[in-house]
Order: sequence, then structure tokens, then C-alpha cells
Amino acid sequence: MDLASLRSEYQGTPLNESDVSPDPLTQFQTWFDQSIRAELPMANAMTLATVSADGQPTARVVLLKGLSDGGFVFFTNYSSRKGRELVANPKASLLFYWPELQRQIRVDGRIVKLSAEESEEYFGQRPLGSRHAAIASAQSEKLATRAELEAAYDAAVAQYGDQPPRPPHWGGYRLTPSAIEFWQGRPNRLHDRLLYTRNGSGWTLGRLSP
Repeated sequence: MDLASLRSEYQGTPLNESDVSPDPLTQFQTWFDQSIRAELPMANAMTLATVSADGQPTARVVLLKGLSDGGFVFFTNYSSRKGRELVANPKASLLFYWPELQRQIRVDGRIVKLSAEESEEYFGQRPLGSRHAAIASAQSEKLATRAELEAAYDAAVAQYGDQPPRPPHWGGYRLTPSAIEFWQGRPNRLHDRLLYTRNGSGWTLGRLSP
């Protein structure tokens, strides 16, 4: 395979400053709604990048589960690698990539935990199997075998039945953005990049070179 010859042609519609909302969260909602109407698979999937105490970045895909109080909400195991890194450095980045629309959205900001009440509310909405799995999985820790994980899951099912409680190590985070960039693929790699940066209680909009 000749990786150097793999390329795509971009034919996205123009992204002009006059066409976007002055509020990037409103603009995000507009693009997100368009991705849902386009029936994109897992439109709420986003790459979450964190940095360890010694400066090593890591990234993984998580799911956006809400927009509230001016931030992006997701849920995970607080004891996982991402959780430990967020304790050491509460700054992170999100990236949404929708290739069918030739669009990306990058979000930089600070992360805080949701309240226990918010985490409880969402945990109760999860499928029963996912709730058992949250109890059984010591996320990011080494496993000797797959059977060890399945035994822990079976034990959680046997102990809690259809009323598994939210474990204290599991809950939500909210990333409050300090910058949001909207990227639209355009012909000849002359892509449109509009960057919102927080300015006090408002936002400043600018254009970046591709």
C-alpha cells in the first residue's frame, strides 16, 4: 500500500464569519444537529486528549452525553488513566470529526467533575448491563485474563440484580471551553478555519490559515 498516494478531495461549502453564530456553543449545536439529520454514525463520538503529570499526552474516543452550563459533558471511571491525568492536569481537548460532512470541531478547555446528583441521574438512564460493567471494571488496570473481567461482571449481576448502585469511582465531567475551532474542508486544501477564543464573558471570532 502506497500511503503517500492516499488522499481525499474536499468540496465543502464555504464557512464564512457572516454565516456563523457569535456564540460557539450555538454554532456547535447547529453543526451537531446537521450531523444528526445527515444520520452520521455515532455523531456524538469525540476524541478526548489529556496530559499526564510528566507531560505525556494520551487520546481516546468517548461519547458526548450533554451540553449544559456552557460545557461539554461525558462520563467515565474516575480511577481510569484519563481520570488520573485530569487530576494532575485538568486541561483537555476534544475533537469531533465528521468525514461525511468534511468537518472537524476542536474544543480546548478546563474540566471539572459533575455533581454526584448529575452523575446519579445519568447512571440511572444507562442500560442495565452498562451499569453492572461500571461496577465490575477497574478501568485501565491490567487484567490477567478476559475470564477475570467476566467473573467480576457476573459477581456484580449476582449481588445487585436490576438495581446496581452507581459506584463512587464512576461519574461525569464537564469541559468548559476556552477556545473552539470549526474546520470545513475546502478545495485545494484551502480549508476554512474559524476560531472562537474566550474574551471575558464573551467570545472573539477569528480566521486561521489552513
